Amino acid sequence: MRFRGPGIPQRVRRVTDGRSKSRDAASWSRNLTPNESRPQAREENQSMVKRREPTARQMRLATELRRLREAAGLSSRQAAGLLGVSPTQITHIESALAGVSEQRLRRLASHYACTDAEFIDALVAMATDRTRGWWEEYRGLLPTSFLDLSELEHHARFLRHVAILYVPGLLQTEAYMRAVFSSRLPELTDEELELRIQHRKARQRFTVPYEAVIHEAALRIRVGDRVASRAQLTRLLELSEADHITVRVIPFDLDGFASASSTMTYVGGPLPKLDTVVRDAPHGSAFIDSEAQLNIYRTSFRKVEAASLNPEQSRDFIHRLAKEL
Repeated sequence: MRFRGPGIPQRVRRVTDGRSKSRDAASWSRNLTPNESRPQAREENQSMVKRREPTARQMRLATELRRLREAAGLSSRQAAGLLGVSPTQITHIESALAGVSEQRLRRLASHYACTDAEFIDALVAMATDRTRGWWEEYRGLLPTSFLDLSELEHHARFLRHVAILYVPGLLQTEAYMRAVFSSRLPELTDEELELRIQHRKARQRFTVPYEAVIHEAALRIRVGDRVASRAQLTRLLELSEADHITVRVIPFDLDGFASASSTMTYVGGPLPKLDTVVRDAPHGSAFIDSEAQLNIYRTSFRKVEAASLNPEQSRDFIHRLAKEL
């Protein structure tokens, strides 16, 4: 056997040197303070924990990341290679089954050639938000769509609503909402009824600009009795005086109503491309966020708004209806 060095075979020296380096690295790692020991890695590991039930906000983030990748013409496997992770991880991120750290999100945006800094910052805010909202108290007690709507409203920059048959939930009195929920089929238990009323009342603590366009039909239909209907109209008049609330009415005899044929809620995001439209669905709410559909609903709301009475005329109209009761 050939020897190199002072009595140590080359093969043995390599092994010994390797072990020495390993021991040195381990010693260096042990000497790090908790704040120095790869916080970035911990953040990335936490973000990759698989979720059981993603929220609508988490789903929206996942959708936007998928859209960016597809716009860049990359497959999930190619994106995984650029990020240095498995294709399964990209799939989990894009289906909201796993989160994504700020660093990985910014790296993905760079690989996808996204140069919209404001949009990227908005996505980062969505990805890193760890707020536990009040609506989480109702998880497991109310349908998930109720909680998703609450979260959406909580993060909204503004809210717009078109109501055809019912007064908007954010403007309802307790008696009115009790009558609405009591008429539901199949019937709710007393506990479920009270939970939905408490949840809706909590949603009414919003402070962002809110504009409601209400058809006369919703104002005239007696969901409860005469007393409850009059109280609801009075409540609308009170709320319409608030600085952040605008109420408009579409009378039966007003022209240009064709565009307001169904109820919708338009929720303003941090950027127009992150807006959301909420439509009633048979088993909850449907969330619409494609740019083409958003443009359609923006145009629809502008037409409805143009066809409605102005705020002062609307208050006079509601006041006359209340007097009839």
